[in-house]
Amino acid sequence: MKCREGCGACCIAPSISSPIPGMPQGKPAGERCVQLSVENLCNIFGQAERPAVCSAFSADAEVCGSSSEEAIRLLGWWEQMTAA
Repeated sequence: MKCREGCGACCIAPSISSPIPGMPQGKPAGERCVQLSVENLCNIFGQAERPAVCSAFSADAEVCGSSSEEAIRLLGWWEQMTAA
């Protein structure tokens, strides 16, 4: 599966514990990453500052569903199920 350009769900729904430029403590689940543009594109895509967890994420129907809204819901569910 290819990412849906402008989706941004993976930059909103999950928590990210790694430092992100502008978010040195990472980000909590459900909070929009400060590096997510108004077009829902990653401002640091392909740059060394991008967290490894972000670079390693691959779109998959199980977590992305068929729309951005569904992706937010599914990723939120996965976040809750795996929260420590």
